[in-house]
Amino acid sequence: MPTSDHELPLEMVRNRPQLVPELLRSVFGLDVPGDVQATLTSESYADVHPAELRCDATVLLDDPNAPTLGVVVESQLRAREEKTFSWPAYLALLRLRRRCPVTLMVFCPDQATARNCAVPIDMGHPGWVLKPLTVYPGLLPPITDPATACRLPELAVLSAPAHADGPHAKAVVSSLSAALDVLTGDTGALYHDYVVSRFSDAARKLLEETVKLDNYEWKSEFAITHRAQGRAEGLAEGRAEGLAEGRVEGQAEGEAKSILLILQARGITVPDDIRNRITNCTDLDQLDHWVQRAATINTAEELLA
Repeated sequence: MPTSDHELPLEMVRNRPQLVPELLRSVFGLDVPGDVQATLTSESYADVHPAELRCDATVLLDDPNAPTLGVVVESQLRAREEKTFSWPAYLALLRLRRRCPVTLMVFCPDQATARNCAVPIDMGHPGWVLKPLTVYPGLLPPITDPATACRLPELAVLSAPAHADGPHAKAVVSSLSAALDVLTGDTGALYHDYVVSRFSDAARKLLEETVKLDNYEWKSEFAITHRAQGRAEGLAEGRAEGLAEGRVEGQAEGEAKSILLILQARGITVPDDIRNRITNCTDLDQLDHWVQRAATINTAEELLA
């Protein structure tokens, strides 16, 4: 089941592909120019088992028609043996398709997961070993410069939870506030909800004081949806409160919009009749089911199957 822990780093890459070369340069020391163009491309690879060959995201550097580097981006909440077989396939097929060097970068929630996902994959051929590049919040430097945070808000959001209680807490939170301020629409609310949910009480209070939010409330439709999704993980409180307050209609509207946003982010076209059925649905259980399917299906028609 997709969760915000899994989806948020990928959503950041989809919103701002420039995050990928920044991490390759600043975290892993790769020779990537600071002004290199980054383009998000297809996440699917044609093969006899297409459902098993769908990576989380792909970013091409420089000219997308003649890239200098292709990057397969994955998000892992835990190490999985099956990935030691699919990851090399992603890279080989991307290299074949784009005729360029390729690398693998994996977002992880913590150091232990990153360490386990970084275990070298011996391909069997002499000298052919894949060493995944894994990144987790603690590996990122504190973003203490508001200008840097505004240039790449996603980097500030990913880094902040690891440093909001450290010696640079005030500068980190101030830079984060500046980064959130340049974002518009649901993206800014989504990132705000994400980072606040990972802050300590002290860091949350510092952020609230910085942005003058005396009564913070979860506000993005994406966050409401994922709280509903996380019911099996003990995160049902948000939805239960919403039902108690009689906000079923508003929540249904938010979940319907989230379904459409997920399908749009995955490049899936939604016909008008299916779009209308989604937006007119008020059954929260049905919407929950569709949210989960939206992350795995290949066509809009499969959503209703």
